Order: sequence, then C-alpha cells, then structure tokens
Amino acid sequence: MSAMKDIYIDKVVVHMGVGESGERLVKAEDLVKKITGQKPVRTIAKRTQPAFGIRKGAPIGCKVTLRRENAEKFVTTALNIIERQLAASQFDRTGNVSFGIEEHTDFPGMSYDPTIGIYGMDVNVVLEYKGARIARRVVERRKLPADQKVNKEEAIAFMREHYQVEV
Repeated sequence: MSAMKDIYIDKVVVHMGVGESGERLVKAEDLVKKITGQKPVRTIAKRTQPAFGIRKGAPIGCKVTLRRENAEKFVTTALNIIERQLAASQFDRTGNVSFGIEEHTDFPGMSYDPTIGIYGMDVNVVLEYKGARIARRVVERRKLPADQKVNKEEAIAFMREHYQVEV
C-alpha cells in the first residue's frame, strides 16, 4: 500500500452548544478547557430562532480544534466513554465521523458539581489521506482527485483497525 494512501486524523472538533450566552456559556467554556487542555472559541448563531430565544450574532456555544497527538489522545478517551461503539450513520460520505457524549462527567478526572450541572458535547473527527493539503494550500493549489478522498467504507475500516471500534 502506498504511503499516500495512509489515513490519518487531520483534526478533532469538540463542540458544546449551550443555546444561550452568559453564565452557562462561561461554565461550558471552563469545562471544555479542563477536558481538552485548550482554550475554546465561542460559536455564534447564524440566524435568529425566536422559538429558542436565539438572536443572530449571539454567542451560543464553544468549540476547540485538536490536532496531531492531542487529537489522537482525545479520540481514544472519547471512544472509551461511548464503549467503542459507533453506528454506520455516524460516518459521512467523505469519511468524517461524528458522535455525541451525553455527560461531561464521563471523562476521567471530571465529577458532578451541582453549581455547574451536566453538559454534553459533540465530537467530530476529520479523516484524510496524506497529500490532501494540495487542495487547501495557497501556492499551486490543485483539485483533489476522487480516489484521494476518504470514503465511508475506508473511514469505518480505519476506525476498526486503529481504535477497535464496533460499527
């Protein structure tokens, strides 16, 4: 197998949607920072949703992007929390994997605090082949050929092989 056909984790995005700004968002940011070890960025509402009391431009959540070793360690921990079980519907056609964690208290070192409450989070894992940078770089950008994009079956095989995931 070619070295250019080796799949790797490009990034992991950990997102915690709170639905409102204020004290709950600050608590969510603190939790994400404790869990991932990185400072989160606030996410902004794209449009107004009167039913939920959300205004366009209001901060409603936070996210962190993990790369390299941090991403691999976090994926291992997160998969252990969900008992290494994923559904085929959690993989998209471009090889990305998304799953949710219902309670932040499931992470090692985290415990329930009545002043904080319980928060859940979304974990998005982006898989790529080596050489995919040609589609993003500024100088001499090229279109990525179809066989150089990770598909659903390859992503499932990668997760089974490297993380012993049941699909």
